[in-house]
Amino acid sequence: MNLKLVLFTLFSFLTITVAIDLTETRSAYIEAVDNESATNALHEDLISVSKTDDKTLVAFKGAVSAMMAKYAKGIKDKKNFLKEGKELLEYALEADPNNVEIHCIRLSVQENVPKITGYTKNIEEDKQFILNNYSSISNKNSKNFVKGYILKSEAFTETERQLLQGS
Repeated sequence: MNLKLVLFTLFSFLTITVAIDLTETRSAYIEAVDNESATNALHEDLISVSKTDDKTLVAFKGAVSAMMAKYAKGIKDKKNFLKEGKELLEYALEADPNNVEIHCIRLSVQENVPKITGYTKNIEEDKQFILNNYSSISNKNSKNFVKGYILKSEAFTETERQLLQGS
């Protein structure tokens, strides 16, 4: 078989896999909330994600690392998971600052970590960014993920939720 054809086929498969992984990751992330075994499974699924990958996947990896802190045994492990999560989330946002989904992922973490961690300073900023830019989300799966979070989040008022119902 022609080497170019083999490489093209392999590259095409890898590209499709990344798109499928992001869609599956969104669903798995929702399932992982308050579910230790689902959190562990998603953490394992995302372990190979690196900073060179899709920045939304990097943000999900960061969020799941932060979620792992909840189930870690011992203060040191809790701090390490949260530190890694925060670093990955902030990196993803710095690399793709206009990505509404990444702002939503960071909001979901900051809204749920204990205030004592100090990682709750961007809640209002992310909320406003999401409200101002929600209509610009072109990917249907991303838009549904963000909308689903907004509908459950305590950061958004009922009036703000109603504004997005028609979207």
